[in-house]
Amino acid sequence: MKHSFLRINTLSAVLLAMTAQVMAQEPTPPYLDDNQPIEVRVEDALSRMTLKEKIAIIHAQSKFSSPGCPRLGIPELWMSDGPHGVRMEFVWDNWDHADWTNDSCTAYPALTCLAATFNPELAFKYGNAIGQEARYREKDVILGPGVNIYRTPLSGRNFEYMGEDPYLSSRMVVPYVKGMQQNGVAACLKHFALNNQEKDRDKINVEVSDRALYEIYLPAFKAGVQEGGVWTVMGSYNKFRGQYCSHNDLLINQILKKDWGFDGVMMTDWGSAHDTDEAARYGLDLEMGSWTNGLTWGLSSAYDDYYLAQPFLKKIESGELPESLLDEKVRRVLRLTFRTSMNRNRPYGCKLTPEHAEIARKIAEEGIVLLKNENHFFPIEKGRYQKIAVIGENAVKQLSLGGGSSELKPQKEISPLEGMIEKYGKEHILFTLGYASGEPNYSNELPSGLDADSLVQEALKVAREADVVLFFGGLNKNFQQDCEGDDRRSMDLPFGQNELIEKIIQVNPNTGVIVISGNAVSMPWLSQIDGLMQSWYLGSQAGTATANIICGEANPSGKLPFSIPVKLEDNSAHYFGAESYPGVNGTQYYKDDILVGYRWHDTKKIDPLFPFGYGLSYTTFQYGKARTDKKTYRADESVKISFTLKNTGDTPGAETVQVYMSQKKPSVLRPVKELKGFKKVFLQAGEEQVVEIEIPVRSFAFYDEQTANWKLENDSYSLHVASSSKAIQATAKIQIKN
Repeated sequence: MKHSFLRINTLSAVLLAMTAQVMAQEPTPPYLDDNQPIEVRVEDALSRMTLKEKIAIIHAQSKFSSPGCPRLGIPELWMSDGPHGVRMEFVWDNWDHADWTNDSCTAYPALTCLAATFNPELAFKYGNAIGQEARYREKDVILGPGVNIYRTPLSGRNFEYMGEDPYLSSRMVVPYVKGMQQNGVAACLKHFALNNQEKDRDKINVEVSDRALYEIYLPAFKAGVQEGGVWTVMGSYNKFRGQYCSHNDLLINQILKKDWGFDGVMMTDWGSAHDTDEAARYGLDLEMGSWTNGLTWGLSSAYDDYYLAQPFLKKIESGELPESLLDEKVRRVLRLTFRTSMNRNRPYGCKLTPEHAEIARKIAEEGIVLLKNENHFFPIEKGRYQKIAVIGENAVKQLSLGGGSSELKPQKEISPLEGMIEKYGKEHILFTLGYASGEPNYSNELPSGLDADSLVQEALKVAREADVVLFFGGLNKNFQQDCEGDDRRSMDLPFGQNELIEKIIQVNPNTGVIVISGNAVSMPWLSQIDGLMQSWYLGSQAGTATANIICGEANPSGKLPFSIPVKLEDNSAHYFGAESYPGVNGTQYYKDDILVGYRWHDTKKIDPLFPFGYGLSYTTFQYGKARTDKKTYRADESVKISFTLKNTGDTPGAETVQVYMSQKKPSVLRPVKELKGFKKVFLQAGEEQVVEIEIPVRSFAFYDEQTANWKLENDSYSLHVASSSKAIQATAKIQIKN
């Protein structure tokens, strides 16, 4: 019996060896051969797919996945919302949380905070950290970053974007994309394009000049595509010149794919496709969503009814549409697949590491903006006061929740109150809510259930007892605040906060305010306080970062990524009335044209409450004379502008120096100044450094609508070295001659 067993095993071994030899002799299909060029792999895979398999691969199979091609071993593509962290898991076919126990994440600060750092190195670390967590969670695409322009302070989704200036957004998005994609996880630029409000987002038609389109609203997308090499782009819900953006011939076929050379996947937002013919012809590659219409209603698991599913198949089979349109879409999806889910060389990722927490904290600290600091209100050093009153719901509200698709499930979120207690000791902190909101909700405002008057009276009692009051207010991510799906109703702080702050000041004038928001807010009490900080949705390390800034262990260095107007009507979008925002009869006209943000305030001489690029420090900086490497330049050259920067205080700190350009005699309207360069410079107390910033001369051009091209005029130009858009510290003049 023993010998029989040995003979059987020997025979099995021989057969296995023979099988292995035969298999080894069979050539590996090119699409499975990592050594083959990606385009060879794409064409080979495409040639092996049936018509139905090709149709299947270009639309969703579940809320956050597309099916791949199982017969060929081409895996699914799995996606997750971003861009501030990897979202929790959902059930297959609706918006219910899956209630997993292992889908928590590190919550990173909102992109407004990242923009406020003016630090591209942090943008790279941010993207890389999210990419690592996404890879660990086996995600192939993160639906972010968002780079729509901050046009109005009412837009519910501004907190997901990078401010009002196209140059700043462009410089911050490129390293974010590169950092994420080095993990084999695709970034997804969104929302392409002109999604600058949430009100009526799914139907509003945007009319804007070519010049504003190219100078203001497209540069960050272009940089993400051409410099960042982004692998996916998401269309927006709105229309542009009468055609939905997710299948818009000009935006996608002409600009994105032809002019910019984008070789990745153009995908819908969830439910943003509206027509099979247009989706087929005008550049849409991948239709995502859930339920019948891709978003909110219809039959469950109705993915075969999508515009790019059975309706597209039937039109191809009938000869109404050519199969070549389908093939081009499949090529792009396959290309994405080989870059992500079939990339055997991508790292495994990690999540919730100490390094991730450190990155989140660092971004938060560098993004907080000190707006007012009279009479040495900040920093509040340990031991300076015995009783510190912390008042305001935002000191304890979990602000990673809500907001729409950017909601997160952080493993932990340190609140500002927890950070203050950790820093100063529980015995020195007096806390009360002061005001209250309901739970975050996407489509309506929920009441808190608490008595507002009682909260006010308790807040005043606590304020009277304290040596100093810190009011933590602002917005939150509830409906009609900083939340997807609709816009704010006004610039006022909700829940009676402005009135509450006024009352607190009356009983304790030693009051400072920390505004937590992704948007500008009204500040009728500003003249009555000495200390003011603009904070953001800071994520997991919110409390630690906030307390570090308040106590002085970290020196604030954030700069505003948007202008804060005195009143709403001072904002460019609102100056022209309803036709400009929110639109009339389904259409809105961008009457502010190229004059957005500080461009508007400067050119129209309307002073903001706080200008773009503004932010104070616990130290002071002195700027020297500005010099350029020469006086006359050609279009193909770069200007090197240099100046000395000295930390004249007794505290180490960082200053973001900004360089703005002005043209002397332009042939068309140009803003008074435009940001063309910036650099964050860290200096020890008393340290002096020569700062040099290089600026391509071609960046001084404007978009000429007559020639449909960029135009650089021979003229005199001024380069303004500044600490904000309103604070010019030095100027150098040059000539451009071609």
